[in-house]
Amino acid sequence: MTTTNILQARGLRAGYGSTRVLQGIDLDVPEGQVVALLGANGAGKTTTLRALCQMMVSTEGSIELAGQRIDGRSTEQIAKAGVGHVPDGRGTFLGLTTEENLRLGAYARASRTGAEADMARVFDYFPRLRERRGQQAGTLSGGEQQMLAIGRALMGRPRLLLLDEPSFGLAPMIVKSIFGIMRRINQEERVSILLVEQNAKLALDLADSAYLLETGRIVLSGSAEQMRSNDAVRKAYLGK
Repeated sequence: MTTTNILQARGLRAGYGSTRVLQGIDLDVPEGQVVALLGANGAGKTTTLRALCQMMVSTEGSIELAGQRIDGRSTEQIAKAGVGHVPDGRGTFLGLTTEENLRLGAYARASRTGAEADMARVFDYFPRLRERRGQQAGTLSGGEQQMLAIGRALMGRPRLLLLDEPSFGLAPMIVKSIFGIMRRINQEERVSILLVEQNAKLALDLADSAYLLETGRIVLSGSAEQMRSNDAVRKAYLGK
């Protein structure tokens, strides 16, 4: 059976001013799958996600979403095309309530009809957010803010979700809950996911396949099982 890519990047270069971070990478995310992007701090993982949605970086190369070129488009246009981005640091609007943050997520899509049903769906995934819907986002716990950031991205009805370090700074039980919900989102709604995650074991447990990024270059790729059994990955990232 032929696999269709929801995302295809070729020769992707990106940087900040005169500093180049990505050195020309090729990256695919198959439709309906979870792909992990592994690497040490400073390897270029966050820059990759920013480049894919044209956020705060200069880029070269081609990026296709479901066969349509999106490189050169604005961040807002890419969001409307179906790319949801949960950035590092979560990007929560701290002065707004939980519900107001979620409603902002619906503005990223072409049509806002059905926003109430979408909010109910987010509350089904994250019941804690329903309890906190009138609470100022800045007063939420770190785990609740991460749930809110993912929920806000889901309000845009993404076809592809870019997740940057969703476990960062969170207690293990909260992380387990959030990763379980991401699995549900992928399996029940067939939302494709490109996951940047420092915890390689967590990432590979969720992912179908993975890439290893070092100093702006892809040095290894394969199925999650292949990556788990690779000696270099095991020693450097899995502690085995």
